[in-house]
Amino acid sequence: MFGLISAQTQPQAGGGIDIMTILLFAMLGVFVFMMFRRNKKTQQQQAQLQSKFAPGVEVMTSFGLFGRIVEINDDENKVLLELSPGNTATVHRQAVTKIVEPVVAAEEPTVVPNDASSLTTDKADSAATVNDAPRDETPEETLRRLNDEGKKDS
Repeated sequence: MFGLISAQTQPQAGGGIDIMTILLFAMLGVFVFMMFRRNKKTQQQQAQLQSKFAPGVEVMTSFGLFGRIVEINDDENKVLLELSPGNTATVHRQAVTKIVEPVVAAEEPTVVPNDASSLTTDKADSAATVNDAPRDETPEETLRRLNDEGKKDS
């Protein structure tokens, strides 16, 4: 009789799926969905880029090599790049990752002054008394002279 009571009061194991298992599978599903979505976007961008390939286009490869497309072999997925006049390299079509746009020159170059006078216009008056000191004056003499000038102004 005591055996039946103790068996009924203990919870039964393996009786169903708990909420944590459901959440785990839901998170796994979201993760897999996001992975496939990102991969699909990357493939679309690569296809769009490769549709713009034509002889004469300036490109950059995935390993940082710049060149101009000379020839495209669709059967073997190869691109012949001219790196410099007379020098060519053959790379896989997927190694070409970026089309290089020509740099447009700025209309007006930025002028940088040779000195910092335009940056220190507020302190020009206070610095004038220090700059008027003779070059061979010691720091102690400069302080004494500035104190004497301050007493005269008062």
